[in-house]
Amino acid sequence: MIESILPTYNRLPLSFVRGEGSWLVDAAGERYIDLGSGIAVNSLGHANPELVEVLIEQAKTLWHTSNLFEIPLQTALADKLVEATFADTVFFTNSGTEACELAVKMARKHFFEAGQPERNQIITFSGAFHGRSAAAMAAAGSEKMIRGFGPILDGFRQVPWGDHEALNGEINDQSAAIMIEPIQGEAGIFQLPDQCLRGLRDICDTHGLLLILDEVQCGMGRTGRLFAHEWAGIVPDIMMVAKGIGGGFPLGAVLATELAASGMTAGTHGSTYGGNPLACAVGNKVMDLILAPDFLPEVRRRAGFLRQRLEGLVAGYPSIFESVRGAGLMLGLKCRAENKEIMKAGYERRVITVPGSDNVLRIVPPLTISENEIEEAVTRLGDAASKIASR
Repeated sequence: MIESILPTYNRLPLSFVRGEGSWLVDAAGERYIDLGSGIAVNSLGHANPELVEVLIEQAKTLWHTSNLFEIPLQTALADKLVEATFADTVFFTNSGTEACELAVKMARKHFFEAGQPERNQIITFSGAFHGRSAAAMAAAGSEKMIRGFGPILDGFRQVPWGDHEALNGEINDQSAAIMIEPIQGEAGIFQLPDQCLRGLRDICDTHGLLLILDEVQCGMGRTGRLFAHEWAGIVPDIMMVAKGIGGGFPLGAVLATELAASGMTAGTHGSTYGGNPLACAVGNKVMDLILAPDFLPEVRRRAGFLRQRLEGLVAGYPSIFESVRGAGLMLGLKCRAENKEIMKAGYERRVITVPGSDNVLRIVPPLTISENEIEEAVTRLGDAASKIASR
C-alpha cells in the first residue's frame, strides 16, 4: 500500500523538533551540529531571532494578497537586490526551480521580441542541477532525472563540463543563452574557475548570447561575496536565486538586466504566492544582515578556518578522504570510502553533512557558524572517519 506521503524520498530515520543556530535537536534532546543547513538554505542559522521577529510581526499584520496588488515589502526587497547587484529588475518566486522556469522563458522571449524566434536553444553542462520541473530537468539532461518522464522539453543542448571545444562547437544561429552554476552543488561541488567564467562572458558577448547564472546554492553570501560570480569580476544577464535568500523561508528570485528582461511584459509570467508579504519580510531582513559591513568578511574568515581544518582531516585520514574542494562555506569532501557510509557514521557522532555526486560530502553550514562549532564539527567527522578506518 502506498504511503500517505508520496514515496519519492529516501529519508533517513532521523527527525528534529527544534533548531538553534548551527544545531538541530531531536525529540530525545540529542543535539546535532548541522553542516548541511537544510541543503544550504538556513543561511543565518536555525531560528535566527532577528528573522523570527520580523516573521512574527508580519504574520500578525498581513500574510497574503496576491500580485494583483502592490506589495511594498516586495518593492523594498527588489530595490535592495537591484542596488547591490548587476540587476535592473527582479521577479520573486517560491523556489529555485520556479526561478529556472522564468530564466528559460525570459531568455527565449528576449529573442522572440527581437525578431529572432529561431534563437531558442540554451546551452547547459553535464552535472548540472537546476531543479525538477520540466524545463529544469531538460536543462540538466541527466539520464537519472529524465528517465520515464518523456517526451523531454526540447531546446537544450548539453556539453561536457570543462570542454571548451564542445561548447564552441555547439554555438550556432539558434543559440540564445548559456546557463551554468558557478559552483555545481549536486554534482559534487565543482567550482568553475574564474577565468572560465570570464571566458563564458566573452563568448556570450561575441555571439550575442545571454549568460544565465544559477546561483541558487552558491549565492547569498555562501562563497564570501554576495554572489559567487563577483569573484570573477563579471556580470550575468539573468541570474536565478533561492535557498539562502529566505534564510529558511521559501523564497526565490530571478534577477535580470533591463535588456534581458525586455520581453517580459504584463501577462507573460506570474505567481500567486511569489514575493508575498511573509517571504519578503524575511528576505528584507536577510539582505540587511548579509550586507552589514562586517558580515561577508567574517564569512570569508570562517571559511578559511573551516577549509584549513578540513584539509587537516584529509591529511589525518587519507584512506577515508581524498581532497577538499569548493569555495567559501560551500565545500566538498571528496571521499575514498563511500560517502553515505561516512555521512551515517557522522550521524552517530551527531554531525550532519549532505551527500553529493562523485562520492562527495557537501559541507554547507550556516554562514553564522562559529570557530568553536567548526572545531567541534570537524572533530566529530574525525571520530566518524576513525570508526570507519578501524573496520
